[in-house]
Amino acid sequence: MKIIYASALAFGLATPTMADDAASAMGAFLDENVMSWATAPVLIGAVRAQNAETAALSQSEIDAMDAAWRNEIGQSSRPTIDRVMSSAASDFLRSQVRDSNGAVTEIFIMDSRGLNVAASGVTSDYWQGDEAKHSETFGAGSGARHFSEIEKDESTRTYQGQASLTIVDPESGEPIGAMTVGINAEALF
Repeated sequence: MKIIYASALAFGLATPTMADDAASAMGAFLDENVMSWATAPVLIGAVRAQNAETAALSQSEIDAMDAAWRNEIGQSSRPTIDRVMSSAASDFLRSQVRDSNGAVTEIFIMDSRGLNVAASGVTSDYWQGDEAKHSETFGAGSGARHFSEIEKDESTRTYQGQASLTIVDPESGEPIGAMTVGINAEALF
């Protein structure tokens, strides 16, 4: 039944009620499995540090960094990508994916500008700031969430939904970034 339900969602055969059920299931998954990760000191520290580095970047500088990331995918020299992927925060995210037993397909966190801070695997781009996963979470403030439709993800080769949430500084209570978690559709139903 899980596979049939996930396939219906993925192929657009879902009703609005099924889509609401998917968002509800992703929200429950976040509450039960992910919320504690969003306050892990290694992630909070990494987001704080990157926010200090990227606060003054212009949009043209962000676009250049995003272009560099995209150009480095599949290359042997990947200074932009490796800076993100070799961090302790990325190691933490990879361990969460590994420990999820297939329920989580990917995790990445973004700073206040929407730039990748850490990731469990290489994302297709570096700047997420122009996407709902950032604008509807960090841009909406504390407690905000965004749920994508369930679809085939080329990078993870699974049917997944992306659940995103605002990362909040536990000391100040202010939004500092966002987290996106790819959830295997079979784990939701």
